[in-house]
Amino acid sequence: MRFISLGSGSRGNATLIETAETRLLLDCGFAARELERRLAQLELEADTLDGILVTHEHQDHVRGVGPLSRRYRLPVWLTHGTFRSGRLGHLPEVRMIHAHQPPFRIGDIQVLPYPVPHDAREPVQFVFRHGAARLGVLTDAGMITAHTIGVLEGCRALLLECNHDPGMLARGPYPPSLQRRVGGDLGHLSNGQAAALLKRLDHAGLEHLVAAHLSEKNNTPELACEALTEAVPGLEPRLALTHQDQSSGWFEL
Repeated sequence: MRFISLGSGSRGNATLIETAETRLLLDCGFAARELERRLAQLELEADTLDGILVTHEHQDHVRGVGPLSRRYRLPVWLTHGTFRSGRLGHLPEVRMIHAHQPPFRIGDIQVLPYPVPHDAREPVQFVFRHGAARLGVLTDAGMITAHTIGVLEGCRALLLECNHDPGMLARGPYPPSLQRRVGGDLGHLSNGQAAALLKRLDHAGLEHLVAAHLSEKNNTPELACEALTEAVPGLEPRLALTHQDQSSGWFEL
């Protein structure tokens, strides 16, 4: 199994996960045409996707989901709350999931949804498994829960939100109400919260840690890397960053 971030940040998020048999898109916060362009840079076509999984209904995660699914007749897996938000428009094939259900399969990839605290209707994140390879994804969460730690334990790769530095957020351009939302228990993980999560996980088998959803106004790559590497000595060779305007490169498991 391998994965690649097609872009991550407040202006759009999309991640591709694939095996030799199955290709899944996690979120599509870019316009369908832009997503097609980014796939074409990888010499891939959207009609080779086996489906789209959606974490929640915020625009930076769903902007292109409806158009892409209608254009290519792609099934979409999402929670009832996300579906009921009405932000995805008509979907030709809906596969309803919920946050506490057992793992299910899409092709040869096992998918486990799990709940996260975020200010959306019914947000979920996912763990993907193929054989011994496990990829955990955690973005768009305001705090770390015991359940989150249990779900992510033992992952060989982790795509982890490092949204903001609290000092930059407090001094930044956001109005106080938005600062409270971003930094609150239903907002986004700070660098320090992401680092604290890492400390509580057994990271001996962690091959890839990919820092995601960095704010362009309230964070820097240097601050995110500093927080993570201080939490886990020797992490540097396994650490990578996503970018808003370009793909990350493939991560193999």
